[in-house]
Amino acid sequence: MKILILGATGFIGSTIAARLLGDGHDVTGLSRNPGRAGIKQPSISWIKADLAAMTEPSDWRQTLQGCDVVVNSAGALQDGLSDDLFAAQEKAMLALYAEARNAGIRLVVQISARTDCAGSDRPFLATKRNADRALAASGLPHVILRPALVIGRNAHGGTALLRSLAALPLILPLVHASSPIETVAVDDVAAVVSTAVDGRLQQGMDIDLASGEVSKLADLVLLHRRWLGLPPAHVIPISGSLARPITWLADMAGRLGWRSPLRSTAMAIMSEGVVSRPTAQPAFDLKLKTAAETLDANPSAVQDLWFARLYLLKPLATGGLSLFWLLSGLIPLLSPMAAAGHFLAFMPKTSAILLTVATCLLDIALGAGVLVKLFSRLALCGMIATTLAYLAGGTLLEPSLWLDPLGPLVKAIPSLLLTLMTLAILEER
Repeated sequence: MKILILGATGFIGSTIAARLLGDGHDVTGLSRNPGRAGIKQPSISWIKADLAAMTEPSDWRQTLQGCDVVVNSAGALQDGLSDDLFAAQEKAMLALYAEARNAGIRLVVQISARTDCAGSDRPFLATKRNADRALAASGLPHVILRPALVIGRNAHGGTALLRSLAALPLILPLVHASSPIETVAVDDVAAVVSTAVDGRLQQGMDIDLASGEVSKLADLVLLHRRWLGLPPAHVIPISGSLARPITWLADMAGRLGWRSPLRSTAMAIMSEGVVSRPTAQPAFDLKLKTAAETLDANPSAVQDLWFARLYLLKPLATGGLSLFWLLSGLIPLLSPMAAAGHFLAFMPKTSAILLTVATCLLDIALGAGVLVKLFSRLALCGMIATTLAYLAGGTLLEPSLWLDPLGPLVKAIPSLLLTLMTLAILEER
């Protein structure tokens, strides 16, 4: 069958796509950047689209042409610079359902979540809940799947945070350490979707996907620590109030386009834990793997430990670079005449001050730009180019500076290395 997958570039969606391709289906995915997606997953046909802009039935007409099945695994935790939850998770879905009836879609598989738990009033769960209800009332053949915490060989978002916390040295400070957590393997989610597509699930089912094993968050982190091959460490439960500054910073970063798993929606959900609904429908004969079975089936390697230890370094490196460049631009502006002293031997006073102000504004722009996800890579490349330009300019104007043990080269090397490292660890999307 021809299957359209929404969110095919994501952690869950990409695994579903691989499973359905293996089943012999023709898979099409939506992506904001189909060129990049096609490099990573060349067996999928890609369509350039932004769900937040597909809020009318007519927006879906061409995309759904010839499709048999739609699998929706798209989602975002909170509103942000590039995420509009009401548009992407609710309005776009209602428009999809309306056009799906006209297009003769044979099945819609909705990857949702438990929406009646803590944080149910937040946009993430509220829009999911409204879309689920609309799908159930649409008359379309459908299956709604509600996975617990999804883990697998790869990691993203909350599971990436689990690994990074597990890799901390000596002690493991955890908020909501006693919260109950159920898990499901991402491969099992893909297997259930495959079962639904093949017609082996009753249409209209609303199924919770969880292994049935309930663990405390602390135990799950320690399980990942053992998986990484690290010695035991002591878990220190900390109050949620102590984490509020970090949550606030994560929310602010979210408004700039960074999708941190420490945002307030995730923390609200984790305050109650991630468990199945007491009234969840019994599912099927497929045995879902526990967290230990999932990890045992995918032994860790050195790259997993590197990832776990570098994951939390990304915001620190980005923030540190931003602060360095902002201060390098702001401090000289406090006394532009003194800062222009190096240029006075080569140009008039007015030109020297103008050049000083221009370079300060450039530094400030780069320091601010790296904080915005959309511009971060451009800003990092700009930092490298600007640093090299400053070195070249200093060499031409004052070669004697190179004899200073604290000269421009020694000062530039740490900045260049940190910039290159940050550029390397920023995730592609």
